Amino acid sequence: MNRKDQIMQRQQEIVNAAKTERRSLTAEEQAEFDRLQREFETLGDGGEGQGERSAENTGADNGTSRLTPGQVAQRAIEEERQRVADVTSLCRSFGVEFDEYVRTGKNIEDVRTAVLDQLQRNHTPIGMRVTADEGDKFRERATDALMMRSGVAVAKPADGATQMRGMSLRDLAVKCLAREGQGDAMTLMEMDPTDMYNTLCRQFYNPTSAFPAIMDSTIKKSIVQLYNQVPTTFQAWTGKGSLKDFKETKDHEYVIGGTGDFLKVPENGELKADKPNTEMMPSRKLDTYGRQFSMSRQAFINDDISFLTEVPGLYATRAKKTIDKQVYSLMYNNAKVFDGTPLFHASHKNLLTEGSKPTQAAIQKIILQMQKQVDQFGEAIYITPQHIIVPVGYEFDLAVILHSAQVTGSANNDVNPLFNYPLNVVQTPVLNALAGTNAAPWFMVANQMSAKSVQVDYLNGQETPTVRRMEAPGVLGFTWDIYLDWGISVRDFRGMAKNPGEVIA
Repeated sequence: MNRKDQIMQRQQEIVNAAKTERRSLTAEEQAEFDRLQREFETLGDGGEGQGERSAENTGADNGTSRLTPGQVAQRAIEEERQRVADVTSLCRSFGVEFDEYVRTGKNIEDVRTAVLDQLQRNHTPIGMRVTADEGDKFRERATDALMMRSGVAVAKPADGATQMRGMSLRDLAVKCLAREGQGDAMTLMEMDPTDMYNTLCRQFYNPTSAFPAIMDSTIKKSIVQLYNQVPTTFQAWTGKGSLKDFKETKDHEYVIGGTGDFLKVPENGELKADKPNTEMMPSRKLDTYGRQFSMSRQAFINDDISFLTEVPGLYATRAKKTIDKQVYSLMYNNAKVFDGTPLFHASHKNLLTEGSKPTQAAIQKIILQMQKQVDQFGEAIYITPQHIIVPVGYEFDLAVILHSAQVTGSANNDVNPLFNYPLNVVQTPVLNALAGTNAAPWFMVANQMSAKSVQVDYLNGQETPTVRRMEAPGVLGFTWDIYLDWGISVRDFRGMAKNPGEVIA
């Protein structure tokens, strides 16, 4: 090791010590770093190692005159590969982006000098600079590039993502492997597709490898974006909750009521003690729902880049639609609830006996029935109807009913009492599908603050599906699990009412 190499090694030790402790260089370290840099520049071409380089340059053709043209070309290729590998290794050790140096053909000495200059210029904020890992930035660029190439809109792409959007999966894999020191880019580009696939399979189960991490990130970001775009309707009127585990647990929120009325207190009189009655609300429980999907070996070789967003997006969409279907199935099938009685029942005073389509008279009747409800202790609830949930087919009728100043068809121009009544129309095709050729019911639901109805709980509030890499025996491809934990419960029947409806033509 000559003196220049010793200087480089010591300077790197100084910088690494500061990085490890997440701080800037101390005054002593900076002074040593600058002194070494001056010595490095003073050595120039006359420092140690000059004799060796002079000896190597003896002979104008460096022995190439004895080689065939093919051998000369092969030597040039090998030298270029070695240059790329050396430049890549040096830049990665200092967390410096190397693409520009490789592209412009810089030799290792030029790159070493440039790296040192950059470290010297940036030595003051070094403690902050190490927190922005170049590998993380690269993965963010690649993830956004894959999403854009797949047709998924990215609101604010990472810097450099647009330039990478034309890369194929193979191009990206080559870049990732080269960055990790698995070989130089030229050699990797010549790798057989099957060998490339086998190499990536080994990388797939390495938690620190860039290529599978980029695929994971692309899948997760597309799932969140597509999940939020699914046009389900349950979230418009149901309550939302969070549970910390899967145990069937009583909801430890008590309904407090049944208090005595305020009593008149005479002068110098005594206040009478009172104790409110309480009743525990229904239990809640979570379950896990999920699927497994794979990107086949053929899909990778065929550069089926849309797989990373389309297929996971389909499963994310299905997860949300499953919740939607379960909520409306609970209402349509009218299963028994916490008190052993069907959700909509005469004893619950939330079921109209005669079915009809939503009309002015029918809507007024169901509103009045809800507003007459009393709580567990016989006290008035003050229910505020807020949502009318209907199957597809009544949207335009409701627009007329709720937004006409006069009663439709009235010869006397009677005022419409439902004109601009604060009802939110929730229209869902799930009720049509559940009803088939039978009568399609419709419902009225109260504001959650005035009366509870249906609640959807998630594990620790996690509303979007989770994705994880998975090794699946017998599957020739990359495999992921996708799952979500949720539970649906009826909190109280008093906040809901049902009209059995009629057959929709």
